[in-house]
Order: sequence, then structure tokens, then C-alpha cells
Amino acid sequence: MMKTISAAEAVQCVRSNDRVFLHGVAAAPHTLIEALVNRSNELRNVEIVQLHTEGPAPYVEAQYDGIFRVNALFIGHNVRQAIQEGRGDYTPVFLSDIPSLFWNDILDINVAFIHVSPPDRHGYCSLGVTVEAAHAALHSAEIVVAQVNPHMPRTHGDALIHQSKITYAVAVNTPLPEVLPQPLSDVERAIGRNVAALVEDGATLQMGIGAIPDAVLHELHNHKDLGVHTEMFSDGLIPLVEKGIVNGERKTIHRHKIVATFVMGSKRVYDFIDDNPMVAMLNVAYVNNPAVIQRNPKMTAINSAIQVDVTGQVSADSIGAKPYSGVGGQVDFIRGAALSDGGKPIIALPSRTSKGVSRIVCTLYPGAGVVTSRAHARIIVTEYGTAFLHGTSLRERARQLIAIAHPDDRESIARETRDVLGLRI
Repeated sequence: MMKTISAAEAVQCVRSNDRVFLHGVAAAPHTLIEALVNRSNELRNVEIVQLHTEGPAPYVEAQYDGIFRVNALFIGHNVRQAIQEGRGDYTPVFLSDIPSLFWNDILDINVAFIHVSPPDRHGYCSLGVTVEAAHAALHSAEIVVAQVNPHMPRTHGDALIHQSKITYAVAVNTPLPEVLPQPLSDVERAIGRNVAALVEDGATLQMGIGAIPDAVLHELHNHKDLGVHTEMFSDGLIPLVEKGIVNGERKTIHRHKIVATFVMGSKRVYDFIDDNPMVAMLNVAYVNNPAVIQRNPKMTAINSAIQVDVTGQVSADSIGAKPYSGVGGQVDFIRGAALSDGGKPIIALPSRTSKGVSRIVCTLYPGAGVVTSRAHARIIVTEYGTAFLHGTSLRERARQLIAIAHPDDRESIARETRDVLGLRI
């Protein structure tokens, strides 16, 4: 049996100069985080390694500067300001590569804080909603501290870990954070229709969370035999499963299975994945490996961006020089879909920001990070249409991208393209 202790006792294992990994997204271990922050007067120079975590991140507050320093492998809203102000770090890395940072001791983990379901009769706990890099971190860490929570869904695949891997266990009983679906705007619905028109029957999908993926899923109710091999999914997928539209019938690998590495949404989706043999939660090094992704025919990857320039360069992790999110799995899936038989790598974004600034630009903002290169970019979608870039010259792709920009921005983008890039469009 697994012995449980208090959170205050469990976090005593963290020492100054340690590197601590935090379980991510909806599995963020907030009871352990709070207990660690309560020890702030005893510690110095503790590095917190994480991807996106839902909920508060008190360790990035200015009062803890010099005590805790976050190293984000993907930037969420709760640590963004600290990183932009220089009180935290951002490490750009493909999501598929993150486990190797732990396995190869490039980022050696002293302590892993994880969040699991109670053990079953065989002694196996589940990482539940988030496997991604946590699987690698806990198997690489010197010490593993686990929040054990009956609200954590019991998921299968690489999510299962034996209680013997847990050094210290802390019992909690708190619901997981939820992200509820929001009403779709007219722009989002138009993008959804344009992307859905590209999805063929029998395709395997990768999509994320948010309005655009939800809008696409909303438009797929007349499709047939869709599969899913994705980093993550949310509530929008469930109706397609219930109607038999998503059934994995034509997948080549993991046939009839929904493959993912984390799940984020409402309690509805957490209940859906609980003890569901249709859902395989697997290590992100495998899920996001382009060589694995390409094995499913008609792999259709749907990702978003902050800006796209007229040559096809995609900026997705920064606004100009300011780090904003992360490289994530965009390139993993863009490349995997491009190599798939009949695959379609898609970048979908609104033509303008909420403040009316064009997202289709002549040149990216100074200092902007290029996540997907112009050689990787193939299909760009806005509410005004679709640009097919593969095999096109700079001049032709500029014409296509300007044509799907907001109508009020097209003339100025075209003029700047002629003046700055010298392209005769």
C-alpha cells in the first residue's frame, strides 16, 4: 500500500538549487505548489520546469525572485508576464523532443511533482488528463511526489504508473480545472467551414483547444470514418464520437483508438476519458513523432498562428520579440501531415486580431520567432479563403496570402510587398 503524508512534509525533499518538474495543463499539482511556495524563506534558486499549467502560478510573483525561477517549455498565461519581464525563462523546443531533455539529462530533474488517480487493485495509478512529458520526467527524476486525487480520470496507455514509482504521496480531493466551450463568432465559424471543406472522409485529425478547433469540429457532422491522432482534444470531439463520425475505421495505426497526450476541457470530457478503452494517452515523444504521425493516411493537422508573412513564414510563439506561447507540437504535426499519404498540414487563423491589426503581413514583426518555416508551410486558412503554398514561388504565395487577408488590408500589404520585398504582384 502507498503511504500518504501531508503536502508540507512531502515538499521537504526539495532543496536549494534543485530542478523541479510540474505536471502540466489540468493536472497541475496545486496543493504541492502551494506547500512549496510556503517554504520560500528556506530555499534559494529552485528552477521550476513546466509546460502550460492551468490555474495560479504563485512562484513567479516578484517577491519570489531569486527563490524560484520558472523555465517554461511552453508559455501559459499564468507565467507570461514574469517571462516577458525577465523573471523567468522560455526554452523553445519541439514538443516531441521534450522527453529526451529529461532522458538524456540535458535538463536533469531532481524532483517531479505529479497528479494521479488513486491506485487500482494492482497498484497502478494513472496520470489521467496529462501524459505528455510527465511520463518521461517522473521516470527520470530522483524523487517523485504525487498528489493522489479521486477526481483524476483513470486513463490508459502510458498514463499508468505503479505506485512503487512514487516516493511520497499526498491525498487531495479537489475537482480539476475546467475550460468551458465558448460561443463561436462569425469569423470563427467561417474559418471552421473553410477548414472543414479540406477534411476528407477517412482522414485522421490533429487539433487543439479553442474556438477555431471547435468551429472545425462543429462543421464535420456530415463526414465519415474520421480518426484522431492528436496532442490534445477537448469537448468538441465528443459529439462526433457519439454519432460514430469519429471511429478510427480507416486509421493505419491505433485503429479505432483516439490517440492523445493530454486532454483539457470541461468535466464532460474528463468523464468521457475516464476508464475509456477507446482513448490511448501516450508519451508525447511517440504521439508527436513525425515518423509516427505520417503512418496514418490523410493526416490532417490543424494549427494556429500569431502572424503569417507573405512568404509563408509562421510566427506562433512570440509577438515580435516578446515570448508569448511556445513552439509546441506545430512543426511535429505540420511535418508529419506533409509526409502522410494524402495528408494536409493546415495553419488556420483570423485575418485580423481583436484590435483590427492584420495577421497576414509583408514581414513578421522584428524579433518574431519563426515556428513553421516557409518551406514547411503548405495550407493557410482565414475566414476569407485558403492559400495553397506548396510548390509555389514567393510571388505566387504572396498573391494567395494577400487574397485571404482582410479586404481592407490587402492594398497596403500588396504595396509593402512590392516596396520591401520587390515582388511584382
